[in-house]
Amino acid sequence: MASEDFEIGEDGLTKDGYRALEKRARTSMYVRNLLVLAILLASYAVFLLYYREIGSDAIFWPVTLFTILLTIYILVGPAIYYARYRYRIGEDRIDVRRGIIFISHEIVPVERIHQLEVSRGPIDNMFGLADVTITTAGGVASIQHLERNVAEDIADSLNEYVNKIVKERS
Repeated sequence: MASEDFEIGEDGLTKDGYRALEKRARTSMYVRNLLVLAILLASYAVFLLYYREIGSDAIFWPVTLFTILLTIYILVGPAIYYARYRYRIGEDRIDVRRGIIFISHEIVPVERIHQLEVSRGPIDNMFGLADVTITTAGGVASIQHLERNVAEDIADSLNEYVNKIVKERS
């Protein structure tokens, strides 16, 4: 995907009609990643305490390199993920594009939806965000880091549309 695929116009959409996330979503991602980073660095500190007993460079350098690379990924990841995250809800399908190194493009046919769930974790809840989880016969898809009211509206409108399809087929 070219970088212009991720550019947002004045209407808040990409050139091919995808919606981007609100800036609060990026902040939420950073807070989540900083918590993970704190755990990583605490684990590394414990490793350093026990390293004196082990005393092997064959263990020290790989663990240190892994910790440095993971720290960089944790610090840079949210900005890239936020910039690349896009979703679109059409009449017949839901498209979600996301990724940091590898970009995935998830397509869910609306008529295959079995269940919708709006969920909020403690960090997203602090920022007024929620996720919509879509269950189909083929698996589970999600639209993450949405404003709470947007997530509820999406779930309600998809539920109404699915009910309409079911009634037409009955």
